Amino acid sequence: MKMFETKVTMDNVKLKLIKPMTNSPFTVKDDEDMQKLRESISQFGLLSPIVIRQLPDTNEYEIVCGNRRLQILNELGYETVPVIINNLSDDEALVAMIDSNLCHREHILPSEKGIAYKLKLDAMKRQGYRTDLDEPTSATVLQKLKGETSIQKLSEQSGDSRETIRHYIRLTYLISELLNLVDENRIAMRPAVELSYLTTEEQQMVYAMYDSDEVTPSYSQAKRMRKLSEEGELNQDKLFEILSVPKPNQKPMLKLSVERLRSIAPKVNEAELENFVIKACDYYYRHLMKVRGRDSR
Repeated sequence: MKMFETKVTMDNVKLKLIKPMTNSPFTVKDDEDMQKLRESISQFGLLSPIVIRQLPDTNEYEIVCGNRRLQILNELGYETVPVIINNLSDDEALVAMIDSNLCHREHILPSEKGIAYKLKLDAMKRQGYRTDLDEPTSATVLQKLKGETSIQKLSEQSGDSRETIRHYIRLTYLISELLNLVDENRIAMRPAVELSYLTTEEQQMVYAMYDSDEVTPSYSQAKRMRKLSEEGELNQDKLFEILSVPKPNQKPMLKLSVERLRSIAPKVNEAELENFVIKACDYYYRHLMKVRGRDSR
């Protein structure tokens, strides 16, 4: 397969001519990292050029690497920006964008990583087949070999195991509501992967139960749901039966407002607050017992 011939040039380009990459899985969040980058650019200017590529048959460009920097430059009123213009194919630009974000961002949501791995793996599969094997006689075998080689290469590049990559990609089969719960750490990775094998309707039922009772499945509960789904026997009653069983490590928790406790015990530090509350409850309980003893005479 002939690879796309690249040509790199450096230039200054008007910001209004640079468009975002439409299929990027990464969002620009105004978090602590973004604030540090904003302060750096405000103080020192842009230290490294943004990478772009020219869109075919236009005078416009698509950003490949540097979306956060571009947004900050727009905020600061820059009209032009130093850039590296790289003549990349669609797949090459997509892979470069994903690699840049995975390498330079400290905080990446599971959903972003799952979509990124899926997009990159699809791009890698389109870029060529293995050449160190005898020619397969079946297109199905060829596709399988191609996929396995791609995911192995992706594993080596990313540092994640092939199984971990598959798990992240499975997240892309979740409905958006459940995927958001994964991003919010309300559903762990292992049960989320099992839930991804449920039908859309079944996933919607799981979310509806969470929305009403704020209960999420454990790994063993999610595995049971998947098995019932594969057997065509998962319904609302079965879901309720599974989720109504307490998890082995699920213990009732009492939530107290720290601010309210501060008004009672302003000099007690957070490490001692729990002990303070227990002693206060014990003191009050013994007081009630004394009062009841007097009233019973």
